[in-house]
Amino acid sequence: MNKRASWKQLLPTLGPGALWLFVFTLIPTLLIFYASFLQRDPHGWLGGPLTLENYRRFLGLTSEGFDPIYLRILGRSLLLGFVTTLVSVLIGYPFAFFIAGSPRKNLLLLLVVLPFWTNFLIRVYAWIVIFQRKGVLNALLGYLGFDPVMLYPSWTAVYVGTIYTYLPFLILPLYASVEKIDWTLLEAAYDLGAGRIQGFWHAIFPQTLPGLVAGVLLVFIPAVGTFVISDLLGAGKAILIGNVIQQQFGASRDWAFGSAAAFVLMAVVLTGLWLYARWAGERGMEELV
Repeated sequence: MNKRASWKQLLPTLGPGALWLFVFTLIPTLLIFYASFLQRDPHGWLGGPLTLENYRRFLGLTSEGFDPIYLRILGRSLLLGFVTTLVSVLIGYPFAFFIAGSPRKNLLLLLVVLPFWTNFLIRVYAWIVIFQRKGVLNALLGYLGFDPVMLYPSWTAVYVGTIYTYLPFLILPLYASVEKIDWTLLEAAYDLGAGRIQGFWHAIFPQTLPGLVAGVLLVFIPAVGTFVISDLLGAGKAILIGNVIQQQFGASRDWAFGSAAAFVLMAVVLTGLWLYARWAGERGMEELV
C-alpha cells in the first residue's frame, strides 16, 4: 500500500480530531502566546509593540530592582502540586491494591467515583462547612473535650481540599494497572530467592508503573494550576499561580500579563515532563512516556 492510499484511509479517522485540536487548542494557544508580548493600554485593551516586559515583570526584573513575588507564588503552586501528588500516591497506591483484592470492588469503585456525581463547587463548600469555626470538625472536637481549631481559612484547608479533589484521578488509573498484574512473576521471584520487598519491587511495581505515571500526571498538572480551591478554602489568603492568572483575565483586565504568566506555568510543567521523558528513555522505559 502506497503512502497516498494510506493517508486516504487515515484522513476520515484522524481528520475530525486533528481539526478540533487545531481550531480549539492550537489557535487559542497561539493567540494567548502572541498576547503575552503585547501591552495593556489604560482602557484595558491590548496593543503596542511586541515586548518582553510581561515576562520580565513575572520574573521580578523590574526597574525598581528584583522583586520575585510571582516566582514565590509559582513556587508555592509547585509545592502544592508536589505534596498533593505525594500524599495521593501514599494513599492511592495501597488503596488500589485493596480495591483489586476486595470481593466488593464494584462498590469500592463506586465510592471512589461518587464525588464526581456532585458539583465541584458544592464539594469544596462542604469542606468549608467542616472546617469553619462552628463547623462539623470543631463540634466533634468540642464533644470530645478538645479546644476548637481554626482550619478555615488556611493553607491546611487548601491542601486537604486539593488532595481530596484529585485523589480519585490517581486511584482509577492505578487500579486499572493493578487489575492486569501477572502474579506468577511474583511467584517466580520467590522461587529465585527474592524476599517480599525484592519480589514486590522487581515483579509487581514495574507492572503498576503505567498507571502510576498516568495518575501522577493527572494529579500534579491540575493541582499546580488550581485556583478555585485556594480561592474558597483560603478565602483570598492563599494565592497560587492559578489565582494570579484568573485575576489578570478577570478583575485586573491585564490579559497580556495573564498570558505571560500562563505560558511561564506551561513552560515549567512541560520542562518537567521533558526531563522525565529523557530520564525514562535513558532507562528503557519509553512505553511510560
